[in-house]
Formats: sequence, structure tokens, C-alpha cells
Amino acid sequence: MSTETVSHRLVTVTATTTAKRPDQSLRGQWWRFLLVLTITLVVLVPIAAVVMLSLQPALGSTSTASFTLENFATVFAETNVSAWMMNSLSVTLVTVLISVLVAAPAGYVLSRGRNRLVSGFSLVLFVVQSLPVVTAVIPLFILFAKIQLVDSLAGITIIYVGSTMSVAIWMMAAYFDSIPITLEEAAWMDGCSVFGSFTRIVLRNSLPGVLSTAIFSFLLAWNDYLIAVVFLRSNESFTLQIGLQTFFQQNATNWGLVMAVAVIMMLPPVLLFAFLNKYFSVGGIGGSLAGR
Repeated sequence: MSTETVSHRLVTVTATTTAKRPDQSLRGQWWRFLLVLTITLVVLVPIAAVVMLSLQPALGSTSTASFTLENFATVFAETNVSAWMMNSLSVTLVTVLISVLVAAPAGYVLSRGRNRLVSGFSLVLFVVQSLPVVTAVIPLFILFAKIQLVDSLAGITIIYVGSTMSVAIWMMAAYFDSIPITLEEAAWMDGCSVFGSFTRIVLRNSLPGVLSTAIFSFLLAWNDYLIAVVFLRSNESFTLQIGLQTFFQQNATNWGLVMAVAVIMMLPPVLLFAFLNKYFSVGGIGGSLAGR
């Protein structure tokens, strides 16, 4: 067999193999796409059902339309949903603000500190975050009853801040670990103080970490039911999650109104993720000092 024949066969085999690889790669991409699509549909089916039920006419309605906003008009006009929503928003926003303001400097100390005191503090945080909140509900209720914080939005805000703080500090510390300390050292050499380098260098490059911590705090406070149902008593101080249970009756339940309130509860987290999604970035700043 001549050398030219062998070379020709090798080229043919290589070309055939190369031609098959894109097809195999494309087939694998389609399988992954179908898997993700299936999981997405399974997750979205309950949400779609809630939205569809909220748009159907309520019990006893005279409307003949297939879809209507009558349920939303009813819950805002004839119930305290507006007040409950403001209570939930105020409690949640205060929780997010305090959690981020405290967790950012605490996470910085946890990330940059290298001594026994910081290690002990880190261990305490690990133990605290492993404890379920339900174990502290009864002692907190007894304590808050003595200082007049039961049936108070300030009382549940304090509990929300305390329950989010340990995880929020860990999240901030984990993100600060990804920021090279050489950036701060360069700032110190230029005359910047430790606090100045923290605010001007670390925080400015930690927006995704700050937003992740804020979203975690937001979701924990917004979706809570256990703490609110234990500590809130009067209708005026209810949050949306507690107000929703007032729509359930013993013999009949107007599911149109229930689903309308459920849609209202889902809107703030959805809008929050939609608005803040563009501020999340994948990519580091590790090469910021390249060439120094």
C-alpha cells in the first residue's frame, strides 16, 4: 500500500470523525435543553394555576367573562390587603437594610481577621445558623410579652434581623474572600485608611454579594409565616401571609380571592429579581493588579 493511499485514508477518517462531532455535540445540547425545559414547566405549572384561578370570576359573581380582574378589585376595596401589604413591605425593607449594614462590616472582619477571637466568632455563627428558628419562638414570645413587643411589627422585625444575621455575615464573608487583599494593600500604600479601603475598594466591588445578601434577607422576611402567626394578634398589624388565612372559612372558601392575594404576594419577589438580575455579574477582579 502506497504512502499516498494511507494518507488519503487517514484524511478521510479524520474528516468523518470531525463531521460526526458537531452532531453529537448538538444532540447533547438538545437533551440538556429538553431537561431544563421540563423542569421549568414543572415549576411553572403551579404558578400558572394560581394566576389562572385569580383571573376567573369569584363565587357569586355576575360576570360572564372568562378572565376578569374582579378578584383583585375586591381584595383591595373590601379587605385590608393594602394595609397588610404595607406592613409586609415595611418589615421586610427594614430587615434588609439592617441586615446588610451590619453583615457587611462583620463579614469583612470575618474574611480578613486571622486570630482566635475571629475564629471563635465564626464558630458561634456556624452554631447559631444551624439552629432552627422554631426552637427560639416560645422563649422570645415570653420575653417580648414582658417588654410589650408582642403584636408589634417592631418585634417581628427584630426577630427577622436576628434570624438572618448569621447567614448574611457568612455570605458577605464568602464574597469578600474572593476579592484580592492586594487591592487593599495598594490602596493603603496610596494613603487610604482601612475603613476607606473597605468602603472604596471592597464594597464597590462587592455589589453581587451585597445583592445576594439583600435578596436572602428579603425572601426570609417576606415569606415568613411561623413567626408572624405567633407574634401578631390584631388585624391591623397582620402581614400578607397572616392576612391570607382570614380568607379561609369553615364551610366555603372563595378561591378566586385567595389566589388574587397569592398573586399579590408573588409580585414583589418576582419584580425584585427582574430588576436586580442585570446587576449580577460573573467574573472577578483578580487581574486588577496585573502589571503592577
